[in-house]
Amino acid sequence: MSRSDSYGYRFMVSRVSGFLVVAIAWLLLVAAPVAAADSRLSEFLAKVTPQQFFNGADRFGPLQGEPPLAPVYAGDLLLGIVYLNADFATATGYSGKPIEVLVGLDRDAAVTGLALVEHKEPIVLVGVPEKKVVEAVNKLIGTRIAPIASGQAKAPQPDIISGATVTVLVMADSVVRSAVKIVRSGRLAGAGGAPAAAAPGVVAPVLRTVDLARQEQRDWESLLGDGSVRRLHLTIADINEAFAKSGNAAAIANPEPGDPDETFVELYVALASVPTIGESLLGEAGYAQLLRRLKPGQQALLIAGDGLYSYKGSGYVRGGLFDRIQLLQDGNAARFRDRDHERIGSLAAADAPDLREIGVFVVPEETGFDPVEPFQLQLMVQRATGVRDKAFLSVDLGYTLPEAYVKREPPATTVTTSASGSTSASAPPAAAAAGAGSLEEPFWKQMWRRDTVSIAVTIVALVVLTGIFFFQNALVGRPVVYVWVRRAYLLFTLVWIGWHANAQLSVVNILTFANALMTGFSWDHFLTAPLIFLLWTAVAAALLFWGRGPFCGWLCPFGALQELTNTIAKALRIPQFPVPWGLHERLWPVKYIVFLGLFGLSLYSVGYAEQMSEIEPFKTAIVLKFVRDWPFVVYAVVLLVAGLFVERFFCRYLCPLGAALAIPGRLRTFEWLRRWSECGSPCQRCAVECPVQAIHPEGHINVNECIYCMHCQELYFDDHRCPHMIQVRLKRERREALTSPSMRGGKGPTRPVVTAGGRPAAAPATADT
Repeated sequence: MSRSDSYGYRFMVSRVSGFLVVAIAWLLLVAAPVAAADSRLSEFLAKVTPQQFFNGADRFGPLQGEPPLAPVYAGDLLLGIVYLNADFATATGYSGKPIEVLVGLDRDAAVTGLALVEHKEPIVLVGVPEKKVVEAVNKLIGTRIAPIASGQAKAPQPDIISGATVTVLVMADSVVRSAVKIVRSGRLAGAGGAPAAAAPGVVAPVLRTVDLARQEQRDWESLLGDGSVRRLHLTIADINEAFAKSGNAAAIANPEPGDPDETFVELYVALASVPTIGESLLGEAGYAQLLRRLKPGQQALLIAGDGLYSYKGSGYVRGGLFDRIQLLQDGNAARFRDRDHERIGSLAAADAPDLREIGVFVVPEETGFDPVEPFQLQLMVQRATGVRDKAFLSVDLGYTLPEAYVKREPPATTVTTSASGSTSASAPPAAAAAGAGSLEEPFWKQMWRRDTVSIAVTIVALVVLTGIFFFQNALVGRPVVYVWVRRAYLLFTLVWIGWHANAQLSVVNILTFANALMTGFSWDHFLTAPLIFLLWTAVAAALLFWGRGPFCGWLCPFGALQELTNTIAKALRIPQFPVPWGLHERLWPVKYIVFLGLFGLSLYSVGYAEQMSEIEPFKTAIVLKFVRDWPFVVYAVVLLVAGLFVERFFCRYLCPLGAALAIPGRLRTFEWLRRWSECGSPCQRCAVECPVQAIHPEGHINVNECIYCMHCQELYFDDHRCPHMIQVRLKRERREALTSPSMRGGKGPTRPVVTAGGRPAAAPATADT
């Protein structure tokens, strides 16, 4: 490539990068999701036939009411209705988008048919056919909803499919909850068991509410003793017996190993929004923080667990949904997402045990949860029965708020019944202030205090790295010292930041941050992970000074792993394969395409984008330390092996995080990397020796690709390897040689000697004179 072509190419890249910055900023600020106000029922009815829901049906009638219902007829005979689940109940899965299901109900409130009409779930990524998911949810066909709506029966559970657990459960929950709402509203003709609507103006005899005025500090034993905290304890023997009773042959053939008396799971639940319970378990500061988070009338649960089995699981890490627990009340079911959850380090109540998992879960508003009515926390226990197959078992932990926390009084105003059949009343004015206590520091500060040592180590490491960059000239002027300082820091990054602290940054962090900006941003969520927050703060600041290099070249654990393994490969004389410049120049844009693809996908579905971000091997190689399913391990190992022959192969061509950082990195303020006029023409040494080929043949450093390893700066000052510095050294040596005493014919200083003719003559000075 000629010099003029190269400059033109650089100009084009600069303009394209600037366009990408503007485009992404526009997407973040403008392209926020907008909820559609109108139902899509009529749109979806055009894709199905009445016969899919009722035998003998021949037509859909005109839509009725709001949200709309579609009557189904056989001739003039009304058979039942068809409706869209998302019009009546939330149905959000891993994707963050509604799972749209058409539901048929006959006049006796029995489910007659289901049709999955639209979804954006990434179930194909785990190899689960859509047909299999639909078949699992179809187990609900024939379910009578009236007994569930009246509280006489529990909602049935669909068949669970490994790899699509959350999707199946969300679909089933939304079908049952939406049907219950319709039955209770009285809109379904002949729906037996539906409660009658209260006549306007009828005054309820007693209104039961939470007594917000009662506030006291209580110890753990008293809370457990009166039922303020409920407990479920299962041993290994208990869970093996439960699976045996389920009749699942595969589960019976794979019993839980270990001592039969060992605790399999110990689960606790409490209503943390009740003042006495909340203050006792969270402390005044923690409870005050919870109150600030809750909306008027909203409730929260404290759920804690211990033992071999985790009630949280890992589903919320991958897709933001806790798939092992759900809240059940009066036929309604509610699931918790990561935004509803806040991790708690320890319980504040006196004599409380140390438990492995403690969290506060805010109950979603749309569930209509009533804190004074009984409810159940349902735990789903999973058991592996094969490489991909699992068996499932549900266990309920019931909870009823003790009467001591319930206030009974005649309502001051008329009580009416809503469309859902539930009564409502305004909370007393004092409710907002009840339990406010001392407005002390937010809870995330407590988490920072718990990680004081790790935070201190991280800050020291960042300060050291800042010193390395600010005093880089002094460091690279001593090549041996520089090499060992760099290797030591990379080893620290890999072992401590990566494998020990699991603080590997990922493109998922960027996608989550962008999604939070569009859907409801809160610093509290990001501050609860101190090391990740510190590293991202440092990276953001470094972008203004040095671009993406400080992270990619020094703070990325996987990048450090690649470089260290390549260093060992070079020591073992494994051949290195330089990529031809023309090919290299066309391969490095691939990572930008990958990032833009992930970013665009995240606007459609964050869950889907997180699944696709597995192109980063960070989770496999760093977080899970290669303890993972073999396809992921093979992929990570292949990238590392490629890096033995082409240094930092993944960083150069595939890393979406590096691409994401390079785009804003073009806004850096300073130029810290020095170049000589001879760099690139004629000298090519830096370009040839650059570990990631970030130096163009004409000598220009592409900061988008530079990992700031400082090798070019080491050469810049080296007067035995840099041609420019070699010439400087030779000139200096020649000048020194010309002014040396030996070049003047003597070995020491001279002094004048007067001869007989009176003319001075030079005479060598000797020791005697």
